[in-house]
Amino acid sequence: MSALANKPVVAIAYHSGYGHTAVVARSVRDGAASAGAVVHLINVDEITEEQWELLDGADAIAFGSPTYMGTASAAFHKFAEDSSKRWFTHSWQDKLAAGFTNSGSKSGDKLHTLQFFTLLAAQHGMNWVNLGLHPGWNSSEASEHDINRLGFFLGVGAQTNVDEGPEAVHKADLATAEHLGLRLAEAARITAAGRATLTAADAA
Repeated sequence: MSALANKPVVAIAYHSGYGHTAVVARSVRDGAASAGAVVHLINVDEITEEQWELLDGADAIAFGSPTYMGTASAAFHKFAEDSSKRWFTHSWQDKLAAGFTNSGSKSGDKLHTLQFFTLLAAQHGMNWVNLGLHPGWNSSEASEHDINRLGFFLGVGAQTNVDEGPEAVHKADLATAEHLGLRLAEAARITAAGRATLTAADAA
């Protein structure tokens, strides 16, 4: 837990090929910050040793990448492989984790990318925080503007038309990403408070 007024620390480790996923990452950041978290936004394509240390010190890490050819981008896969140095030392053991992705198609096999993130988290011994939302846009009275409009459960699945820029990321998807950031930060705060209570009880 952060020494800064006992605020949880959330790191967002993401790659964005054309800027769309970066917009989603910033919405996750905004959601976490609204819950009182200290947030570090880290582009894994340009990651520094100092930023690796920020990940090591975080209470929770959100993984984000566009979905290319049914999986996370090559840049994110390189980051995942480089994280093996942390795996050897259990640096991320028992941290919380969550994930988000964007593709051009409504489905686009985004689920596979989210599953890749969950496996990465599991290999590090992390605890996965799911989206915690019912699906939207699944009845005649529903709307594409519903939160979680594409009906994902593991994490955020966003969609942006391939002929439009980052400014066209769907507002409902950004609201869903904000929800994930807030949920992750709140889970980190509750987890840290529980550990502190147990430590105090054990010491009594």
